[in-house]
Amino acid sequence: MIKVIQIGFGPLGVQTAKFIAKKSTIKTVAVVDNDPDLYNKNINDFSSDLDNKICISNSVNEALKNINEKPDVAIITTVSSLKEIYNQINEVVKHNINIISTCEELSYPWKTDPALSKKLNDLCKLNNVACLGTGVNPGFLMDYLPSVLSTVCKEINKIRIYRVQDASFRRIPFQKKIGAGLDLSEFKNKELEGTLRHVGLTESLHLLAKTLNFDIDNVTETLNPVICKSDLNGSINIKKGCARGVEQIAYGYLNSEVVIEMQFKAAVGESRSFDRIEVDGIPSFVSEIEGGINGDIATCSIAINSIKSIMKASPGLHTMADIAVPGYIH
Repeated sequence: MIKVIQIGFGPLGVQTAKFIAKKSTIKTVAVVDNDPDLYNKNINDFSSDLDNKICISNSVNEALKNINEKPDVAIITTVSSLKEIYNQINEVVKHNINIISTCEELSYPWKTDPALSKKLNDLCKLNNVACLGTGVNPGFLMDYLPSVLSTVCKEINKIRIYRVQDASFRRIPFQKKIGAGLDLSEFKNKELEGTLRHVGLTESLHLLAKTLNFDIDNVTETLNPVICKSDLNGSINIKKGCARGVEQIAYGYLNSEVVIEMQFKAAVGESRSFDRIEVDGIPSFVSEIEGGINGDIATCSIAINSIKSIMKASPGLHTMADIAVPGYIH
């Protein structure tokens, strides 16, 4: 039986715990969250599917004192920032526990923050643990999946990747993260603060470039609001003229030519959701997932289904391109 300590018990953490509860070879043995309102609450209070013998601790040290068995893996579903997750990783690796995290900037941090990436890599090696940043996006749909599809190509000139989502059915924190409901001045202010964007598009581009052996010489990224054409009422009410979501486009250049283009668009009321990969090469082809992949379900599932791969990995900081191919765990 593979034993998991979960760090972070917000919506993703709870969903991950519920998915693990249905597995026959994995179990959650401890839960940590630094929210004082959650301290010492029984996780069974959040879902009757969950173990009624586990209460939420406020630190890894406390959680480990309360159990008789050492976890094999920690699943961290807390923050998006590499700098913010560093201390959380440090707290775990001291106990020689492998890590899987949904932190977007951890998915491929080597180009965006090489110094901190090296520091994390050294920390993991020192403590003989493997650490992986993954998720549905970044971590799969716009980087890992197209890299797998590229293996059938004799030549590749350019890859275009599109992820378009109707955010009406996503959780409210996600809708807020993409700026749904903000007027355009509020949208611009949050963009300047860096608190409003899909985190991980640049990381996806660098990860894909690495797997394709494209020595990218420049990356650009744009971010714009998706404007609401008429009032929308839902979990967040959106007035005409306000933002109903965000569109980000990233370009990767090789010898001044665009070789990777990534478009991410998530907005409330979007008419169609899909994930599409267009390969210009030999052969050229298009692969499309009609309806798109549900981000919350997929992120939790990828974190769980990568457990066996990270347990086999060598010590250090890994990306999805480094580990053994994950697969569904029954």
